[in-house]
Amino acid sequence: MKNLGFALGIFLIAFTTQAQEEEKVTVTVTVENVLNDNGNVLISLHNNETFMKGPGVIDLQEKAVKGAVTVTFKDITPGTYAVMVLHDENDNKRMDFEANGMPKESYGVSGNVMAMGPPSFTDSKFEVANKDLNLAIRF
Repeated sequence: MKNLGFALGIFLIAFTTQAQEEEKVTVTVTVENVLNDNGNVLISLHNNETFMKGPGVIDLQEKAVKGAVTVTFKDITPGTYAVMVLHDENDNKRMDFEANGMPKESYGVSGNVMAMGPPSFTDSKFEVANKDLNLAIRF
């Protein structure tokens, strides 16, 4: 009887592990309208707790290529997320500003919100379910 219970326990653990692996998806982000090849494009996947507060849940970077850059976030658990993008032309890993407070470098967020002032998670959020997702963000 103990062997049956042990075997059943192993089966359930294997089944649960497989089910958890199946829940994870990829989110592919294409950043459009990259103006030049200078520096890198920084792309961050955020949840409500990390949005506009520092590093994202996952942070990626790709060499800037005039036209478009594509990255893929892998093994993403379903939930609510937003993506923030910065063309870090001088490769200093931060957004640079003019004396009047306006950004010097191109940036964007999921949802392609073009509001005056900083973006909000509410306007930028999207849902990750059980299917792979493709997003386009335009500078």
